[in-house]
Amino acid sequence: MSTRTRIEKLRHTLYQVIYQANTPAGKGFDIALMILILISVLTITLDSVADISQRYEEQLATAEWVFTALFTVEYILRIFCIHRPIKYIISFYGLIDLLALVPSYLGIFISDSHYLQVIRILRVLRIFRVLKLVRFINQSNLLINALMASRLKITIFMFTISTLLVIFGSAMYLIEGPEHGFANIPVSIYWAVVTLTTVGFGDITPQTDLGRALSAVVMISGYAIIAVPTGIFTAELSQEMKRKNTRVDERVCSKCRKIGHEMEANYCRICGTELPRLAGKKSG
Repeated sequence: MSTRTRIEKLRHTLYQVIYQANTPAGKGFDIALMILILISVLTITLDSVADISQRYEEQLATAEWVFTALFTVEYILRIFCIHRPIKYIISFYGLIDLLALVPSYLGIFISDSHYLQVIRILRVLRIFRVLKLVRFINQSNLLINALMASRLKITIFMFTISTLLVIFGSAMYLIEGPEHGFANIPVSIYWAVVTLTTVGFGDITPQTDLGRALSAVVMISGYAIIAVPTGIFTAELSQEMKRKNTRVDERVCSKCRKIGHEMEANYCRICGTELPRLAGKKSG
């Protein structure tokens, strides 16, 4: 067996383990990686507690570098075993994986005392490793697709709400004025946002009867308005679930990384690459 053949065989084996979650080895890899991510995030969280950080500084630092090394190996292997590495590198998951690594390595080069605040920010950025968990949630693509499908409607809705907030804020500024805490229109718009969302901090309150009447209108409108984006998203999610049920499985094409194929498909409809066989499915 030639060296090239052995390398290709190794790449194929690694691909099955790292990218194919429907195999026993793939499931084991995903579970181990999930546990590793959760422990690393817990370590970062504990490191932010002063008493724990001072008492276990060396142990926490060692643990962090162990996690960084393991995630670096994982990142390199993901690039090594895929046919189109650049597609993974610039993908959402690829960027998240890189973001989980960069802060630790940047901390090596930024060591001067006046950069300590920057280092603290870099250490907190490592919490983004939790986003690596997204790839393990089978229904995450379902939610993302529903959000993307409803983005135009929600954008129009948010523009309408923004217009109402300006109107309500301006009206309250005219009614109450600076003497009652509504110093200017931006402050009044802030009050409108707090009131419309039913948060009600209470730091600014109307004093006149007309102002209180307007407040009642804004609060009642808030309850009705909150339901609108929920309904939009729910409708799109329902449609996406219907499309999902007619579709598919969770197989991933080894070449173009297309996720989701018809149950009967043996080849990717995007690039024609042979797909992994489903468990229990006999080859033709």
